[in-house]
Amino acid sequence: MALTTTLEMLLDAQKRGYAVGAFNVENMEMAQAVIRAAEKKDAPVVIQTTPGTLKYAEPAVFYGIVQALAKKVKAPVALHLDHGDSYELAARCLMAGYTSVMIDGSRLQLQDNIALSARVAALAALNGVPVEAELGKVGGKEDTLADQGDEYTNPADAAAFVKASGVQSLAVAIGTAHGVYKTKPVLDVKRLHAIREVVEIPLVLHGASGLSEEQVVSCVKEGICKVNFATELRIAYTKGVGEAMAQKPIDPKAYGKAGRERVQALVEKWMDVCGATGRA
Repeated sequence: MALTTTLEMLLDAQKRGYAVGAFNVENMEMAQAVIRAAEKKDAPVVIQTTPGTLKYAEPAVFYGIVQALAKKVKAPVALHLDHGDSYELAARCLMAGYTSVMIDGSRLQLQDNIALSARVAALAALNGVPVEAELGKVGGKEDTLADQGDEYTNPADAAAFVKASGVQSLAVAIGTAHGVYKTKPVLDVKRLHAIREVVEIPLVLHGASGLSEEQVVSCVKEGICKVNFATELRIAYTKGVGEAMAQKPIDPKAYGKAGRERVQALVEKWMDVCGATGRA
């Protein structure tokens, strides 16, 4: 089917108590893996690209790939800008055809974050596209994103932020981190519950690579409607390519196929854990 937005996806997840898996891709093979998993699992899915990925290939390239793949399956597929770092990049993605964008103003002061998020939300609304924002800081490093330390989301600030910004989903900081965890993550699920009590829009969990299945399930039970996975997919793809290279094929497609198979298996697992299987 044609690409869809994340709005109805996440509202359905919120209503029925599951989460949509959101998976970052770096190339055609990873996009194929995610969409094949969605079709096999009969699950809605979000395909994401970061600012760093969009320096490798422009938004129109990823839109062309994902749109062509999505047309061939029945599962709902949304194309999302992850951690958009500027109004200008969000605008470029909207012009290219992205059906969801995130603006990450979490490094700004609260009022400046609200102002930037509201500006992007107003632009996206002209295209009927929902916007995700972030409040608090998710630690770690992924892509070009790096934070020094953690700043958990304040529930009262979250309520004020959502009301003033007009965004349709909110990424919260409760102890997750981007990249590879150096120590076992400890999540503040009570804080997540408190945020859920005062925020009506769908909540998003970033930095899920490295969490246990039990941790993801507990967050979904407390209201998380979208769970982001990136680092694990990169690792899986790289391992697959490495294994293929050891066989010394002369066909580059063999490398892509090996990476794709590993990514698809991982995506299928997380769709099951998030409760998205059979929800398309």
